[in-house]
Amino acid sequence: MAKQFTLGKNERLKSRKLIEQLFKEGKSFSIFPFKVFYLIGPPIASLLPTSRSFGRHRLADGDAQLLFGVGVGTRNFKKASDRNRVKRLTREAYRLQKLSLEQKVVLLNKQLNIFFIYTGKELPDHLLVKEKTALILNRLIKVVDENTVADS
Repeated sequence: MAKQFTLGKNERLKSRKLIEQLFKEGKSFSIFPFKVFYLIGPPIASLLPTSRSFGRHRLADGDAQLLFGVGVGTRNFKKASDRNRVKRLTREAYRLQKLSLEQKVVLLNKQLNIFFIYTGKELPDHLLVKEKTALILNRLIKVVDENTVADS
């Protein structure tokens, strides 16, 4: 049985190429205190040759169709410990609530790359991050649905 609430290495958006593509070609929306960038496309595995290699990395059968990243600017938080705390809170809230979005993306056989940027000026508490993350994920579910209807 697969673990339900995980956010492993294969689910993180770490590739510089994919992040640059996300900011260049992706769309965005804001739900204060987050700005969310997203890019919907065909699964990465379907774009690859049969060797299933992607740059230096090989894709395993368990690679995710939903990749997530988070960033916090140094302009608002000078201390690295504060930036790391905001990222940790955001990753935790996302990890616990991503299941419905992940199921939707897998069901529709899409690739969804998401990047959250925290734009607030004050350290958030856990409840605020959890509520805003829920709003963001619900909006992304609607966006994925609309994108599927537009493709048909």
